[in-house]
Amino acid sequence: MERAFGNVANAVANATGRPACFLLCCLVVIVWAVSGPFFGFSDTWQLIINTGTTIITFLMVFLIQNTQNRDGAAIQAKLDELIRVSSGHNSFIGIEHLPASEVEGFRRRCEAAARHHDETQRRKGK
Repeated sequence: MERAFGNVANAVANATGRPACFLLCCLVVIVWAVSGPFFGFSDTWQLIINTGTTIITFLMVFLIQNTQNRDGAAIQAKLDELIRVSSGHNSFIGIEHLPASEVEGFRRRCEAAARHHDETQRRKGK
């Protein structure tokens, strides 16, 4: 089931991310707007676009979130592997699972190390 949902999510994300899909959606909105006078701009006429867009938005949220979760996990795994093979500082691997306060501590240490490196380089250049 997970693989099937992933395949559907990928297919929908790829299809909806294309210019043709955007143009089709614009065309639907234009046809709906132009049809307003024929339906007297009734509540039912408004309900059609509101219901349609709400349902599509509701479903797309789950598909987009699934795609984002998988992409994020894949990127994180690749970064972890790069860290593992390129440096002796494996302490960064898996920090995405830590509480926000601990991740912030890692970020501050990285910024301090970068500032220290810049200062060292500046001194060497003088």
